[in-house]
Amino acid sequence: MFSHIMVGANDVEKSKTFYDAILATMGHEPGVMDDKGRVFYFTKTGVFSISKPIDGEPACNGNGSTIGFAAANTDEADAWHAAGIENGGITCEDPPGVREGATGKLYLAYLKDPSGNKICALHRVA
Repeated sequence: MFSHIMVGANDVEKSKTFYDAILATMGHEPGVMDDKGRVFYFTKTGVFSISKPIDGEPACNGNGSTIGFAAANTDEADAWHAAGIENGGITCEDPPGVREGATGKLYLAYLKDPSGNKICALHRVA
């Protein structure tokens, strides 16, 4: 459904260190920085990227926005969360764990990245 997702970052290098660490726990390669200072993480199905805002204003998080990363299992989600905390992320919401909802059981781990963007590792529990 999505071709790419880009989030704003006030300190792209710090954000790259953060995203390199959490995405490595999911088997992704480190991000690639282009000549404009943007960082890209390429997958078979899309691209995740970080950039300073092009309007020159400070990056800010979207209130009510969350970007979810698919975790293969609960251990991967926990490793993702731990790597995030170790690299400048801040835990938010409830601690990592199972939540039940209309779509079934989900294992969720939430963080705010160094620029305040809310992200989540999600594993659908069978």
